[in-house]
Amino acid sequence: MKAVLQRVSKGSVTVDQKIVGEVGHGLVILLGVQPTDSESECSYLAGKIADMRIFGDENGKMNLSLKDVGGGALVVSQFTLMAEWKKGRRPAFTSAAPPDQANRLYEHFCTCLEQLDVPVQKGIFAADMKVELVNDGPVTLILDTN
Repeated sequence: MKAVLQRVSKGSVTVDQKIVGEVGHGLVILLGVQPTDSESECSYLAGKIADMRIFGDENGKMNLSLKDVGGGALVVSQFTLMAEWKKGRRPAFTSAAPPDQANRLYEHFCTCLEQLDVPVQKGIFAADMKVELVNDGPVTLILDTN
């Protein structure tokens, strides 16, 4: 499972010119699922993200977590994170989980975050989404459970 975390002051996802999810101060999380992933990766990754100290304290040091600052998460499923790009010029996505598995684990990941008291907004799985965000810092991290 791969996640790209972007610390944001605001973010939103639009489908068919309608905002379907938005967040203020918090994280935009792009989530990719592999065929070997399971619920345990969801729980592990959600716990790491909820408690990762990437928000500034009163001195501007990254000492506070998403939970500490009361931030929310906008989670967007993104199979393209699994791109195989070293061979040829067109990326292949054979490392991405099949849609039914990917959607089930995407939803489970969101539930895991919610169970950790993180407010969650979502995109729409497999939709053509427009993601807007204001990256705060900028702070961008790539997490991989493999």
